[in-house]
Amino acid sequence: MKAKSRKGQTMVEYILIVSLIAIALIAVVKVFSGKLGQKYTEAADKIEETGN
Repeated sequence: MKAKSRKGQTMVEYILIVSLIAIALIAVVKVFSGKLGQKYTEAADKIEETGN
């Protein structure tokens, strides 16, 4: 196997790994975004109640 061919293959492998990590992170953000938004709203409501 030529060195140039192996270098290209390695780059493709890294791109695939980075792509999979990015897809996983996007999925995690989508799953938790609703819960985080709800917690933020609850905290803001409590702060507002305390101020009144």
